[in-house]
Amino acid sequence: MSRTLRDTPGPLLAASALAFATAYFPLRFPDAPGSEAGSYAATSLIALPALVALFRYLGTRRAVSVLLALAAFAYAIETVGVVTGYPYGSFRYGDALGPKAFGIVPYLLPVSYVPLVIGAVAAAWSRRSRARHVLGAVLLLILVDGVLDPGAVALGFWDWSDGGPYYGVPLSNYLGWALSGLLAVAILISAGRWGSPPRPGLLDSLIIAVAFWTGVAVFSLLLFPALLGTALFGYLVLRRGRFSGAGGYKLGAG
Repeated sequence: MSRTLRDTPGPLLAASALAFATAYFPLRFPDAPGSEAGSYAATSLIALPALVALFRYLGTRRAVSVLLALAAFAYAIETVGVVTGYPYGSFRYGDALGPKAFGIVPYLLPVSYVPLVIGAVAAAWSRRSRARHVLGAVLLLILVDGVLDPGAVALGFWDWSDGGPYYGVPLSNYLGWALSGLLAVAILISAGRWGSPPRPGLLDSLIIAVAFWTGVAVFSLLLFPALLGTALFGYLVLRRGRFSGAGGYKLGAG
């Protein structure tokens, strides 16, 4: 692990540390002036490394088409989820994520969700089996949501009408993430080029996002999500190290 950390780009470790520390402020100062603009800026900056790496890995045409497809899918399934309660359970988005399309789903949603899918697909890459690749990516997304969802509730990003046993989150949410994750992973993998090892930069946005949500869990005193986030962060850094070797990649590159 120590060698992997030495080989991990300094900017990525710095960005992760900053994301972790930044998690304190929306919890402590939720109504601070400019907080909405800050949320937009932070979400976009976290997403940027994975998007840049995706264009380099798939090429412009494939990257644009798959990003549009994933964005449309994210809006569609979240709209269905809010309106019907399926597949996640009954929930609604709060105002912390900014304006919503048709008053239902935040415009910002694909910018935060799509890099998670990109990172999970990259981290779960397997030369041996496509099924193993897909299922590994779906499992990673579920585990990431095990850190993210309790923190998002703490930040007021969304709330569950009937609560649930996992820090106020119903177990149906994770069944929903399994379904939506499976479909999102299938969309991304269908773009092709996943027969070759992924660029390490594809994992960077997910690594930074996990650092942020782990920070939210720590500062909210959510013990299990904090431990899960720490374990996921270490695993993702190790996986990135396997793709980058000792070559020294820049943040978002590779």
